[in-house]
Amino acid sequence: MKRTPRPKADLPATALPIVHPTRTNPYIAATPAEQAAMLAVAGAPSLDALFADIPAAYRTPALALPPPLSESDLWRELTEIARANQAAGERPCFLGGGARKHYVPSVVAHITGRSEYYTAYTPYQPEIAQGTLQTAFEFQSMVCELSGMDVANTSMYDGASALAEACLMAVRLTGRTRVAVLDTVHPAAIATVQTYTLGPGILVDIVADAAALTAEHACLAVQQPNFLGELEQVHALGEAAHAAGALYIVSADPLSLGLLATPGSYGADIYVGDAQPLGAGLSFGGPSAGLFACREQYVRQMPGRIAGRTQDTAGRTAYVLTLQTREQHIRRERATSNICTSQQLLALAATVYLAATGPHGLRHIAELCYHKAHYLAAEIARLPGWSVGSGGKREFFCEFVARGPLAPAEVNRRLLEQGIIGGLAIGDALLLAATEMNPRAELDALVAALAAMRSP
Repeated sequence: MKRTPRPKADLPATALPIVHPTRTNPYIAATPAEQAAMLAVAGAPSLDALFADIPAAYRTPALALPPPLSESDLWRELTEIARANQAAGERPCFLGGGARKHYVPSVVAHITGRSEYYTAYTPYQPEIAQGTLQTAFEFQSMVCELSGMDVANTSMYDGASALAEACLMAVRLTGRTRVAVLDTVHPAAIATVQTYTLGPGILVDIVADAAALTAEHACLAVQQPNFLGELEQVHALGEAAHAAGALYIVSADPLSLGLLATPGSYGADIYVGDAQPLGAGLSFGGPSAGLFACREQYVRQMPGRIAGRTQDTAGRTAYVLTLQTREQHIRRERATSNICTSQQLLALAATVYLAATGPHGLRHIAELCYHKAHYLAAEIARLPGWSVGSGGKREFFCEFVARGPLAPAEVNRRLLEQGIIGGLAIGDALLLAATEMNPRAELDALVAALAAMRSP
C-alpha cells in the first residue's frame, strides 16, 4: 500500500523562546500572582521590602564583566589562561602532603565514564540500581580486605571528613566529651575535625603522644604514615588508647596498605582514609572519596550507608541498601550523620583500580613508591647543606622532609624554572614525595638541581 507523505509544517525563520504568558521571566518559576500570594503570607508589600534587611550594595551588585566573546574567541582565551597552570602531568612532580601523582589505569576512565555509572545518582530504588549497588558492595568488600576491618560503608566525602565523622562516632559510642588527635595528623584534617566538633561542643585536644589521654577522651586519632610521611608506632599507640578506655582511630594511606600492616591487625577500632591514590588522580586537588570501616560491634553508629547482598523472591542474587542511618532516612535525633550522599563515582574508580591492580599489583606499586622515595632521600642527604628527616631516625613510606640552604619557596621557584614541580613548603623545610610515576632520570634531575643551589 502506498503511503501518503505527511505535509511539512511551516517553521518560522527564527526560533523564538517559549515564554509562559503570565510570567515576565522564563527562568523564574513563580508567576506575578503567585509571588503576590507568597508576599502576602510573608507580610511584605513587595519584593524590595522583603529583602530590605540586606544592605542595598549587596542586593544586585554590578558585575564588572568584559564584553561578550564568540565561542571560538572564548575558547582561545580560556586556553591561554589554562597555560598558566603548572600541570603535574606535563613535568616531573614531587609534590605530596595529601595528594600525590599516581598512575591511573585507562580502564578506570572506561568504566566510570559509562553512562549508567557516570550519570547515576544515589540508589534509592534498588530494583533499578542493581549495578550501582553491586559496585558499592564490591567497594566495601575491598575496603575491608585492604584495612583488615569487619565492615565498611559506601564511602564518605573525603579522608578529612571521614576522620571527623569517626571522632563523632567515638563520642557517641563512649559517651565521653573530648577527642584526642595526634599532632602529626594532616593540619587540614585536624581543622576539619575541629569544624565538625564545634557545633556539638566536643573538645578537641591536639596531643604529642598517648600519654596525654584521660578518662574524658573518647578516642585517639592517628595518621599512618603521618603528615610528614613518617611511620608512627601504631601498635603502642593503640595499646595506650585502649588502656585509657578510648577508641583507636587510624587514618591510613590506602596505597601504603599494600606494603604496611593493616589497621585491623594492630587493634584499630575505626579505619578511615582518602581514596585519592586509588584511581582518583590529582585533578588540581579533588574530588576524592573517603574510606570508612570499623569493628562489627560498632556498625549501628557508623555514618553513611551500607550496601548488602541478598536474594530476591526468585532466588536470584540481589543488592540492597542494608543500613541507612543518615538523617534523610530516620529521625534526625537518631541519625549518625547528615552526610547527603556517598562519593559513588570516585568509590567506583577506587573499586576498578583495586580490581585492575590486584593485591600483588598493589604491593608492587607500594614497593616502587617506597624504594624510589628512599633512593631520593639518600641522594639528597649526601648533598652539602642538605638534611633529610624531621629529627631522629624514623622510617617513612614515600614522603619525607628535606631541609636545604635556601628557603623552601626559593627552592621551589628555582626548580620550577627548570621544569620541576618541587615539594610542599612546611615551615623551613620541604615535604617531598616520590611515587611509581617518577623514573630514575627524574629523581637524578631533582638531586642535580638541588646540588646546584647554594646559600645566598
